[in-house]
Amino acid sequence: MDMDKLPDKVAALESLCDQLRSELSYLDELLIEVGFEEGIRTLKSAALELLEKKRRGEA
Repeated sequence: MDMDKLPDKVAALESLCDQLRSELSYLDELLIEVGFEEGIRTLKSAALELLEKKRRGEA
């Protein structure tokens, strides 16, 4: 990659990072509103628990 293109690439990546952080924050807020006490963290824990039950044949 040309060195003169790096600032544009960095700017694009920073913009993408900002968008993803915003979406993640919004998703976290929505999950809390619908009952996941700690948002994404609680959703992740619930999903992992369901997968483990499925592996053991309980689901």
